[in-house]
Amino acid sequence: MKQFAAALLLAAGLTLVGCGSNSSNPATINGTWNATLTDTNNATMFSFGTSLVVNGDGSLSISHFTFNSNSPCFVSGGTESGSFQLAGDFNGNVKGTFGFVVNSGTPAGNTVTLTGTANGNTISGQWMMNGTGCSGSGNFTMTKM
Repeated sequence: MKQFAAALLLAAGLTLVGCGSNSSNPATINGTWNATLTDTNNATMFSFGTSLVVNGDGSLSISHFTFNSNSPCFVSGGTESGSFQLAGDFNGNVKGTFGFVVNSGTPAGNTVTLTGTANGNTISGQWMMNGTGCSGSGNFTMTKM
């Protein structure tokens, strides 16, 4: 009987530890994403693919970023940064606010900023581009691959 009680107590303790975990690194946002940015007439302006990992502080580690569309505003190089704030639950329903910025390398001075909301395997919202001879805005959709 004592062994059964000890096993039951251990199982209950492990269950409570699992319920009490507060991971700020949701695994379902981590992965490979494809994005399409459209203008106000719903014409595709940019598309890109990238891999995202949410860090413990909400910043994004971004790798394998590649534009799939040609643009004189983003010829080569560049840097990307981003953030994700979890607002969902821990039952696999990932929701939250998403921010993403692409700064051009060549030519210098162009920036695309994405602001949106993650909902499961889709991130959507608005984008805006500012820079030297390059500007635009519209909507974007990112889909997890």
